[in-house]
Amino acid sequence: MALAVCLLFDGPTERVLRRLWQRLESDGVPTLGTHTHGRHVPHLSLAVLRSWDLEKVHAAVEALPDAGPLTVQFDAIAAFRRGRMSLVPAATTELVTRQERVVEALGATADELHKHYVPGTWTPHVTVATRVRLEQTPLVLEATYEILPLTGMLTGAALVDAGTGTVHPLTVVP
Repeated sequence: MALAVCLLFDGPTERVLRRLWQRLESDGVPTLGTHTHGRHVPHLSLAVLRSWDLEKVHAAVEALPDAGPLTVQFDAIAAFRRGRMSLVPAATTELVTRQERVVEALGATADELHKHYVPGTWTPHVTVATRVRLEQTPLVLEATYEILPLTGMLTGAALVDAGTGTVHPLTVVP
């Protein structure tokens, strides 16, 4: 599977996102709440590695300076391939710089870093729903537009094993 370097939301923002997942699930739309292992947390991934050494990744990210909390503004939803729909924050200079800094610190090769996380091609996003069927799209849009615009606060960070849902907390917010 994959290992993601994730920024995590503060409690109030996480609750808004989890309520959105719950509403969509009650409408029959699959979300990260039940996807794969069902242990997903609302997050924004800065990098996703397809192969990794956990200790090396942990050390590389922990060596970065703590950049502190980051406010993100959501006012859009996007539909990605294979039915994934996500909130898309404004790609501020600070957010993009943090993503580039993490990727650089990882020193990931093209084979290790997932192609959608290469700086310059990365689209910041927070997954709302997975495997959305075309006829479910209006349900996702309606539920999402009810919470937009949304100001969120990213206050923590972790390495997350996408295969197991295991969260490895970080002491820095890169």
